[in-house]
Amino acid sequence: MNLATQFLKEAYSELKQSTWLTREQAIDSTKVVVVLVALMSLYVAGIDYVLSILVRAVLGR
Repeated sequence: MNLATQFLKEAYSELKQSTWLTREQAIDSTKVVVVLVALMSLYVAGIDYVLSILVRAVLGR
């Protein structure tokens, strides 16, 4: 129990020392992540579409 208490105290101390993003920085970072996820989704969907066409061509469907 003593080790757990010591760990929690040290973790809290470290959190107090860290710097946090401002609201604007967090919003901008979120926008970047959403845009990148959307672009990667389109990329993967495009590859899937092309590969499905190739597989249909090879299998004769």
